[in-house]
Amino acid sequence: MDWLELTVLTSTEGSELVSQILIDAGASGTVIEDKNDVALNQRPEGQWDIIDEEIARRMGDDVKVKAYYAMDARVKDTMARIASALNDLRANAGDLPLGKLETLVSNVDDEDWAENWKKQYKPFRLGRHMVVKPGWETFDAQPGDKIIEIDPGMAFGTGTHETTGMCVELIEDYVKPGDTAIDIGTGTGILAIAAALAGAKDVLATDLDPVAVRVAAENVRINGFADAIRTRQGDLLQAVDERANVVIANIIADVIAMLAQPVRAHIEDGGLFICSGIARERSDFVIEALKAAGYQQPMDIREKGEWMAIAARK
Repeated sequence: MDWLELTVLTSTEGSELVSQILIDAGASGTVIEDKNDVALNQRPEGQWDIIDEEIARRMGDDVKVKAYYAMDARVKDTMARIASALNDLRANAGDLPLGKLETLVSNVDDEDWAENWKKQYKPFRLGRHMVVKPGWETFDAQPGDKIIEIDPGMAFGTGTHETTGMCVELIEDYVKPGDTAIDIGTGTGILAIAAALAGAKDVLATDLDPVAVRVAAENVRINGFADAIRTRQGDLLQAVDERANVVIANIIADVIAMLAQPVRAHIEDGGLFICSGIARERSDFVIEALKAAGYQQPMDIREKGEWMAIAARK
């Protein structure tokens, strides 16, 4: 079968929003090419670099979000749906810079499609000590490094975005050996696996999308945490019937604000709500929602690019 490769030219700020549109339209997966990730993923001076700066030069200034669709009778409708969704995104983006939002289309066969995935997906660093790599790549781990092995799947979220990186930093700082954790909207399971690597003895990873739950469960198995991480399908807190020391949600600002109060019932006294996916222009809205819900002050607020992550203590 032939495949259609669709590339949307956007910005760092718009990349995950565009990725979600392509996933919602039925993509078999997305790849985000962003030269800003190169700078974020470099090791300290004098240590081995994960990504060569030459790769950033070749990428150019546009952030490219790539997706693949089967060339069947539905492809015209799929392209129309994507075009409409991109127009809606532009119309409702406010001051959020989205770049060109231009689309490029080409055809690839099965073999080329598979190889394109492998060329695009390279190891990258999250936080201080965690490195995400696909199964076919080798990686020269440094002392203290912890490896998360995840192959591209059909679920949203491979972890290259600032929001995921800040979540991992907060997990490294706050999750202690023996803690319990809940990851709401787990996607590929990266944050649930990061919590287990940080020492959490029991993690519940939930997602509304059954494909995401299936992919997360497979990634949990690959990384050897089947005994520590449980996956469950459900919408936000609908799938959660327990309490944990840490609740993690890398979603969007409106949903985090909505969860601020009800999620407290699922956090142990003195525990933390780690939340990210918060655009800077929505940060005051989320912070006020957390304050109104009664979280302790001050909160640990991290910023990177146009995004913010928060650790709020109950």
